Amino acid sequence: MDNTLKNEIQSATLERLIKHLDGRKDVQNIDLMNLAGFCRNCLSRWYREEAEKKGIEVSDPKAREHIYGMPYSEWKEKYQK
Repeated sequence: MDNTLKNEIQSATLERLIKHLDGRKDVQNIDLMNLAGFCRNCLSRWYREEAEKKGIEVSDPKAREHIYGMPYSEWKEKYQK
């Protein structure tokens, strides 16, 4: 498998994970942390850090919006217990 195909598959996998988490708003970040050792906030931080490695500046709020599918404050208000 060449690197381009590998990157495409990894990208699609991440997008599938994000979509899955979007469909499971009932699962709280603390639940993810306790069971998996990471949460939506971790994903958004990793997203920001990987962008920075490529010389692209992504703010924390924009990274969280990408992962949560909406501004973080809105997600917290609607879904955080």
